[in-house]
Amino acid sequence: MLKNLDPILTADLLHVLASMGHGDDIAIVDANHPAATVAAETTSGVLIRIPGVTMERVAKAVLSVLPIDTFVDDPLRCMEVVGAPEEVPEVRSAVQAEIDNLPDSPPALVPIERFAFYDMAKSSYAVIQVGDPRPYGCFLFKKGVIPGKVE
Repeated sequence: MLKNLDPILTADLLHVLASMGHGDDIAIVDANHPAATVAAETTSGVLIRIPGVTMERVAKAVLSVLPIDTFVDDPLRCMEVVGAPEEVPEVRSAVQAEIDNLPDSPPALVPIERFAFYDMAKSSYAVIQVGDPRPYGCFLFKKGVIPGKVE
């Protein structure tokens, strides 16, 4: 255990998040998603499983350490409901509530078509599969930068 880190952030997950560069996506997907297949095509080829917790709990933990990209229009994306693109599933509302609690006021989640989501997830850095069974609980978060200075 480390001080001031959410315990859901395992060593493997922290390594993946720290290894990502500016502009890399992390796919955070539900228990129904073909995560192993998609993860095999990602930049790192890594699949991290986090069973037994909700999607919003994992999103909160990831967002506690991951800066969101401010140089693109849609850094936070989700899978839209097939046949009902205007529908907002419960899981999306729950994750959006965690996003809304962030101090930086990042933009809202932008829904994308199911197969476009799969393609984007394959282009991500890695995949986190959450044990949450609620459908359409699939998200892409684009990593931003933390400005600093040399001392």
